[in-house]
Amino acid sequence: MGEHATALLRSYVSGGWHAPSGDGAPLHDAVTGEEVARISSEGIDMGAALEHGRRTGGPALRELTFHQRAALLKALGGHLREHRDELYALSARTGATLGDSKFDIDGGIGVLLAYASKGRRELPNDTVFVDGAVEPLSKGGTFAGRHIASPLRGVAVQINAFNFPVWGPLEKFAPAFLAGVPSLVKPASQTAYLTQRLVELIIDSGLLPEGTLQLVCGGAGDLLDHVTGQDLVSFTGSASTAQRLRAHPAIVRHSVRFNAEADSLNCSILGPDAKPGTAEFDLYVKQLVTEMTVKAGQKCTAIRRAFVPAELLDDVAEAVGARLAKTTVGNPASEGVRMGALASLEQREEVRRSLKGLSEAGRIVFGDPDHVDVVDADAELGAFISPVLLRADDPDRAEPHEVEAFGPVSTLMPYTSTEQVVELAARGQGSLAGSVVTGDAAFARDVVLGVAPWHGRLLVLDADDAKESTGHGSPLPALVHGGPGRAGGGEEMGGIRGVLHHMQRTAVQGSPKVLSAVTGQWVAGAPRQEGVHPFRKSLAELRVGDTVVAGPRRVTPEDIAHFAEFTGDTFYAHTDEAAAAANPLFGGIVAHGYLVVSFAAGLFVSPEPGPVLANYGLENLRFLTPVKPGDELTVTLTCKQITPRENADYGEVRWDTDVTNADGESVAKYDVLTLVAKEATQ
Repeated sequence: MGEHATALLRSYVSGGWHAPSGDGAPLHDAVTGEEVARISSEGIDMGAALEHGRRTGGPALRELTFHQRAALLKALGGHLREHRDELYALSARTGATLGDSKFDIDGGIGVLLAYASKGRRELPNDTVFVDGAVEPLSKGGTFAGRHIASPLRGVAVQINAFNFPVWGPLEKFAPAFLAGVPSLVKPASQTAYLTQRLVELIIDSGLLPEGTLQLVCGGAGDLLDHVTGQDLVSFTGSASTAQRLRAHPAIVRHSVRFNAEADSLNCSILGPDAKPGTAEFDLYVKQLVTEMTVKAGQKCTAIRRAFVPAELLDDVAEAVGARLAKTTVGNPASEGVRMGALASLEQREEVRRSLKGLSEAGRIVFGDPDHVDVVDADAELGAFISPVLLRADDPDRAEPHEVEAFGPVSTLMPYTSTEQVVELAARGQGSLAGSVVTGDAAFARDVVLGVAPWHGRLLVLDADDAKESTGHGSPLPALVHGGPGRAGGGEEMGGIRGVLHHMQRTAVQGSPKVLSAVTGQWVAGAPRQEGVHPFRKSLAELRVGDTVVAGPRRVTPEDIAHFAEFTGDTFYAHTDEAAAAANPLFGGIVAHGYLVVSFAAGLFVSPEPGPVLANYGLENLRFLTPVKPGDELTVTLTCKQITPRENADYGEVRWDTDVTNADGESVAKYDVLTLVAKEATQ
């Protein structure tokens, strides 16, 4: 923090930096106990901050397309990467080792980049998201329905925990921003100085539209009194606090979307096949120690309950203890230190209190909660604690399934059957993450299907995936992070699912013309425009509904025989009259489906060089009516969707393709995908 080391942390609200009045509460270096900063939210008009997000940030975001928002996320990720060393140094004051800091800081930046990529690849370059296919609602096709998703007109309020001061806010911010919803971040006080510097870097970059990101350092005050039905509240912390916030009168009254990620007694299960000497046994031991010591065990996904076959309990306890004995605790800045401090002295006392409850059910087989040898630091001034491994020989005791020590603590417990371990895992009453370490795929299936209803994410670790596995405790932007029951009942990230959490799904009913106008995608039955061949039009000239009708072309027996010989596809329906006649689906020789597609391409193509740069695939192909020798084929190709690419001189065009016979029956339907230049070339 340099010259601002003991300054009051500023908040960023209503378009400017706010310095609180009063002295504020002190925040201490987790390693040295020195005062880092002071914190207070005194003087902040919470209602005005939310209104600023709604009136300034929201409209600015909604003017941008999904692709433009994605590009800003990518640029922001690149900007923050240039400042990682500064953030690492500040993170060390939270008790984090360099590895811990990278887990938090690089992980958060990685979420920004992942959502930037998903936004470009999976969302349209438009402000409207169309969810699902057209739903026919009438026989004649003049009345249909479709779902759209539009960004809520409020603010995504995030109330975060102390353990991930960078990843926590960024993993919530990225999907909200991509959806078009501004965010207000309220970090936990213990480590808020790191989040505050993160937000300073973001605001100073000038990349984000004003009002799309705000920061409140200190207490939440009356913040939640001002939320509306268009706002969202996302909370990470204890189950008791989540319960209290969920019942807040404004949240209840306005049915505010409330997402909680709370306590989680995550488990890891060792398979009966994983005897000492196997790769899986070693993987289990290594993973357990990693989950106990990364971030000093202060992870919502850390392994709290370690289930092992009863006959392997002694072996696992010995192996884990031996590995923990090599874990050096101390100043994160010192070489060789593998585990730093807890976030605060108060947090250490909380862990010690929880350990007293756990020790009622088991005995400590490694570590001493009241004493630890540390490197280059004072064990009492800093929030240091030893890793603690407990062993509970009676897995039916309630304490290990109810008490969470939020630190480097895990409890070993035995099991004797698949049914029992599934039941034991479920006693956690809902978890964010679980893992099964086994080389036996059948055992893995039984456990996964047995415990899935109580888990948000499950990792199966074995010798095959170990080298590339991201591990038990790593939430990933492409997968959901959350869990049922005790874990909060919420869901974060999960790829585009996380974006849709911030949007309202609305069913729109109307004529094909209206649905096309609302969604920007041509719907069967909507008007078509014929004229200049659409392949002669650049992206700037092309319009949804532009159509070419080509044909007919007669399919001859010679065509079918030649295609069979040329391609090697001599399936009997195309080559053996008697066998084909006996097939109730065909009743005689039929043309290859791919012959139909090939003839259709020959009919609709405009062969001269022009705006169409490439055909890069087709989707949703269905063969609907058999084509027999003598049938005449006509193809109708209609521009269905136009997606310009940002920072490229071309875009993607999706074409609705309908191949019909002389009776007007559809014989094949599919989408053709092409790349088309934005401007006509001279």
